[in-house]
Amino acid sequence: MELKGKKVLVVGLGKSGLAAALFLRRQGAQVTVSDVRSAEALAKEIPALIEEGIAVEAGGHGLLTFRRQDLIVVSPGVPIDTPELVQVQKFGLPIIGELELAAHYLRGKILAITGSNGKTTTTSLCGEILEAGHVPVQVGGNIGVPVIALVEDSRDDGWSVLEVSSFQLETTYDFHPQIAVILNITPDHLDRHGSFENYAAAKQRIFARQTAEDALVLNADDDAARSAAARATNTRVFWFSRARVVRQGAFVHEGIIHFRASEQAAAEPVLRVDEISLKGAHNVENVLAAVCASRLAGVDAAAIRQAVMNFHAVEHRLEFVAKINGVDYYNDSKATNVDASVKAIEAFPGGIHLILGGKDKNSDYRQMRSLLLDRVKTVYTIGAAAEKIHTHLEGSVRIVPAGTLDEAVARAGEAAQPGEIILLAPACSSFDQFENYEHRGRVFKELVMARRDLAAVAR
Repeated sequence: MELKGKKVLVVGLGKSGLAAALFLRRQGAQVTVSDVRSAEALAKEIPALIEEGIAVEAGGHGLLTFRRQDLIVVSPGVPIDTPELVQVQKFGLPIIGELELAAHYLRGKILAITGSNGKTTTTSLCGEILEAGHVPVQVGGNIGVPVIALVEDSRDDGWSVLEVSSFQLETTYDFHPQIAVILNITPDHLDRHGSFENYAAAKQRIFARQTAEDALVLNADDDAARSAAARATNTRVFWFSRARVVRQGAFVHEGIIHFRASEQAAAEPVLRVDEISLKGAHNVENVLAAVCASRLAGVDAAAIRQAVMNFHAVEHRLEFVAKINGVDYYNDSKATNVDASVKAIEAFPGGIHLILGGKDKNSDYRQMRSLLLDRVKTVYTIGAAAEKIHTHLEGSVRIVPAGTLDEAVARAGEAAQPGEIILLAPACSSFDQFENYEHRGRVFKELVMARRDLAAVAR
């Protein structure tokens, strides 16, 4: 991709947009960035951009700004149906995402992981497994470090392990991972994609450029992920399953995770399920996916076993925070959809005080009713989705309208008895009251630690 002298517009100044703008400028492009946020809101970013000779358009998008470009790079947070983007598409102007841009420059091989839930845990685990196997590796993408920021340190003999979201994948065309993983596909981001079919199609773009030399790893226990195999006609398909023995891939048999390299190969034991330190059946699936992908990347079973045994929960993913007066507090702020919250609840046998709510993503919370009746004592609702959640769940469980996270933690802390669980698994995005799910999770942990300190003083 020749960039020198080209006029390139970066739309959206999030973390990946900023990194893309700086990269493009270093490649000799004439770069402009455009963001709907005001100049005041972008006060931290603008000076660094101007210093690099990058023009900044703040407070809205100008159609002429969009039309005067040779290329547009869209940040993941910017919908592709933004009116200005729709207009310039009519003129045939190329529009790509930061992931697609980076894919043209990354050296070495790519292991890309997507799914509605479990992406960050599986991506982090794969990175640690490859490192334990003495494979040169770097980890990034939707997990925190923009893919474009990995380009400089990428190497021909190394791997880039990438968490990739549907937002990133919908603007890819030549993105080509040597190993692609789809963990699961359940309803999420329907407010952005419009339908479950569109969302699933975006996920399936992860293997669009794969060839017979590559590998696609699919969840045999997830209907939507399993159906992707019908479209994966140009690549080798491997499976992972908690429930059945698979032809080739990773599976559980008699409490042991095995890997089978092909239909003709013998099953190779890797580790016992009870050696996994992570809570929840969904994390067994994440480990299975990581085992399969890592063996395909050439890491031996012994290194995989050691890395899995040493791996602990990623921050904001079913993260144990504290025990206060016999009550355990867990932070699963990353549970931003209904399926993720269901998996978090299923990790505990019962006695749960559940904090739900935030910004609704056109979700159906009624799917949770039977599980709540079985395991949850009280639901504490917060944020903009509180009224909809109350309507969907009324009659299945006691519901306490808390409004804010601090009130929910206070009310749950007063009600919970020794041996019970207070769980933040909101089933919503965080953008109504917080900057992002990390911010929400940090605030939750701060509130819990404040309660712990008060409890210590009272003793």
